[in-house]
Amino acid sequence: MTATRGTSLDIPTRDGTADAYLVHPDDRSPHPAVLLYMDAFGLRPRLKAMADRLARNGYTVLVPNLFYRHGRAPLVELPDLIDTSERPDLFRQIMPFMRALTPQAAERDADAYLRRLADCPEAADGPVGVTGYCMGARLALRTAGTHPDRVAAVAGFHGGRLATDSPDSPHLVAGRVTAEAYFGHADRDPSLPPEQIERLEKALTEAGVRHRCEVYPGARHGFTQADTSAYGAEAAERHWTELLALLDRAL
Repeated sequence: MTATRGTSLDIPTRDGTADAYLVHPDDRSPHPAVLLYMDAFGLRPRLKAMADRLARNGYTVLVPNLFYRHGRAPLVELPDLIDTSERPDLFRQIMPFMRALTPQAAERDADAYLRRLADCPEAADGPVGVTGYCMGARLALRTAGTHPDRVAAVAGFHGGRLATDSPDSPHLVAGRVTAEAYFGHADRDPSLPPEQIERLEKALTEAGVRHRCEVYPGARHGFTQADTSAYGAEAAERHWTELLALLDRAL
């Protein structure tokens, strides 16, 4: 098993300083870079463990605290296992952070995160991969569309509100995406109804984006997150298979 080295760091942005987690193979060699966008529950041990798994497979991974404008992670006290019954109270605390992360703010942040990877001696020169979870899937797609010269692979898992009627819906950047894309949708996900799945698929197809969108049968919103009751082991492993295959092809 590949040894890894993880560390906490701060990233200067146009709006402040983002705390983040960086992990890479511990071999003093540069490796392809991956930007990992968190879900709404934030930068925490589960996401660090996911980044560590990517690093063990040969990648240098950056996981920023997307809510840094409101403080350093953790911003909300989380139970060891986030149960369905606890989500309403947690989201009452989290929603102000999410609302503040506008598409414009997210684009400014992406500039800083990609610049940090470009300056990272542990990251190889060349394009990067971006993957995101829940709300992070939206940011991954936006980043691929606003930085087509930097992003060669983009993935999103159990993403919500990917293709809405809003004039700033994430799917509207499809025409600027040059990366290969993969989206793994949750079958049981009210935040991404069938009409949005179809709209996203149509946008990517019409834009000529090399992509695959799949619905994971029986999977719930949040199926990759082992510290929540939505976790599904089979769907989570399928996500790893698809994500690693995408990164291996594109980076």
